Amino acid sequence: MTTICVEMILSSYEEGDDGSPSNPLKFKGQDYEQIKEALLSGGGKFEDELFPANLESLGELEGFTKERLSEVEWLRPHDLNPDASFIMDGVSRFDFKQGKVGNCWFLSSIGALTFRKSLMERVVPQNQSFKDNYAGIFHFKFWRFGKWVDVVIDDLLPTRNGVPVSVSSSSGKEFWAPLMEKAYAKICGSYGDMIAGNPPEAFKDFSGGVHVSYTLSDSPSDLWDIMDRAFQCGTMMGCSSFGEDKGEQIFKELGVVDGHAFAVTKVKRVESEGTSVNLVRIWNPWGRKEWSGDWSDKSDLWTTVSEEDRDECLKVRDDGEFWIKMEDFREYFEDMDICCNSPNFVEGDDRQWNCHMKEGRWEAGVSAGGIRSDIDDFWTNPQYRLTVEVVDGWSEGDKNILVSLMQKHDEEYRSKVSYHCIGCIIYKVPPEAPQGKLPSSVLQYVQPHHVSSLSPVREIIKLHSLEPGEYVIIPCTLSAGQTADFLLTVYSKGEAKLQLSDDY
Repeated sequence: MTTICVEMILSSYEEGDDGSPSNPLKFKGQDYEQIKEALLSGGGKFEDELFPANLESLGELEGFTKERLSEVEWLRPHDLNPDASFIMDGVSRFDFKQGKVGNCWFLSSIGALTFRKSLMERVVPQNQSFKDNYAGIFHFKFWRFGKWVDVVIDDLLPTRNGVPVSVSSSSGKEFWAPLMEKAYAKICGSYGDMIAGNPPEAFKDFSGGVHVSYTLSDSPSDLWDIMDRAFQCGTMMGCSSFGEDKGEQIFKELGVVDGHAFAVTKVKRVESEGTSVNLVRIWNPWGRKEWSGDWSDKSDLWTTVSEEDRDECLKVRDDGEFWIKMEDFREYFEDMDICCNSPNFVEGDDRQWNCHMKEGRWEAGVSAGGIRSDIDDFWTNPQYRLTVEVVDGWSEGDKNILVSLMQKHDEEYRSKVSYHCIGCIIYKVPPEAPQGKLPSSVLQYVQPHHVSSLSPVREIIKLHSLEPGEYVIIPCTLSAGQTADFLLTVYSKGEAKLQLSDDY
């Protein structure tokens, strides 16, 4: 079946509302247009007092002694190259390479983002320049907990001996990627606060979309087909290699960097001597260090495919990108993540998926009831009524509902964020249930339809098969009395209604 991907209907905001893509919130209250206009009138260049060019904004960087930190100098792109440009001939994963900051998870995600033209233009406004109306100020847009925010930065970049400390331009002239990294570092609190992470976090912050994760050793047999459909949908896709504990010598001999994040940039099926081979193309944000096994750049196996496929796929260059067959991908890489506007790539269905978002809060002593082992407290958690409508062609077992629960935090520094163990419990509403919240007298005898495992993570996501009817979703923390804000998002194949039970 050909996969047709459509945009979700986002009920969380209307276009033009505060926090919508066309009217993002101003991060830390800074208005890009107003600041730039004032600078152009006064003839100065922007110096961001809220993210100053100093060691505090640089943060703690592994391998940087006090002596090395003292040698860091903040320079503008024109100081590094008189011909500096923001974007040259469009954007590409090959425009940049990772520096000394261990944020491969973020940079591999940018590599995946470059394939999403419309989304890329939203995150990286294209009408910025070092020539026309230049004032040393730039801005970028990210999705943060249900709202889009506009992040303003100056263009002072950390360097040492004239070389960028972090992301650098591959050509030495193009600076959209180093500046985008600086904007995200500002959101995280510092460059050092970007160290260590997983691609889904960046995917979410680039799109607000839904992601599905796969452990490759235990993934569906049709995973390559899922990936193929996902690429047709215009997804972002990434993968990670095993850490040092499993990164045996053979992995290193074959060029797989252990404990590293990569972008998955394409899939392709080729015919090799009468046999179909499913290939996956992977990009290392280092801009070098590639797989050297079967189907690598110098593999003799490329002589067994058609000239057309060879011309399309084979690029023998040290750019960090390589092909690998699906079987080796499953063996030498640990997990993979797909992020898209809609979950329909999972089963190749062309039905519309709708999206419903609700902001909520666990409040100690009021609505933070912990897990269901203490039913008298548990029922006080926020409850959401979900009405699942009949969908033509639906049959038992079909995945038609995806539930995402994301914790919101107000910590300024990403490295200091501490997450509660969170989960969701779903009940089918019994016919005799009252309106509004289900009380403990009902919950104590009704068996849950689903009980998620609880994890100390930013977001948990689960696909469900729910027959038409009425359900209650109860987000909870492991312990009662834990206060936190959260965002509950329900994606439904076909029509569904989601509302707070208090309002039901």
